[in-house]
Amino acid sequence: MTDHQLTVRVVGRDLPGAVCGDYRDVHVAVQRGSEPEGLVRGDADEAVWEFEVRVVSGADGGVDFRGPYVQGRRGARFFYLTWGELPPGGRFAMFRRAKLFFGDLPVEGVVAGGVVGELGLTDGAGMPVCAGVRPPEVGWRVA
Repeated sequence: MTDHQLTVRVVGRDLPGAVCGDYRDVHVAVQRGSEPEGLVRGDADEAVWEFEVRVVSGADGGVDFRGPYVQGRRGARFFYLTWGELPPGGRFAMFRRAKLFFGDLPVEGVVAGGVVGELGLTDGAGMPVCAGVRPPEVGWRVA
């Protein structure tokens, strides 16, 4: 496989609201490096992010992922959806994150250069989804 760009589109539905437990002015974003990008208020109907990562060939014949959205070590790469409070005129203060794993992407989509993932953003307790989010909680398909 030659090196190429992969477009990742994430569609989040069933957001938990702008007030969750003790948290107020709740927002969610995809994390770029250590910063949130594409902030969406927690009471929105839907949250959509689209970003690109670089797919590179490994010496072992496998693939690896690179770029500012990519976190983790080779073989266990992931990206974050980050949750935080964003009061009017204030700064984003992260309180939890969800990990979505590049290893869960459909190979056909990685090869073709585009994938779409859809997931609910509220956990069973009515709070923002967090920790590792794997299929079937996130459904990946070729874009």
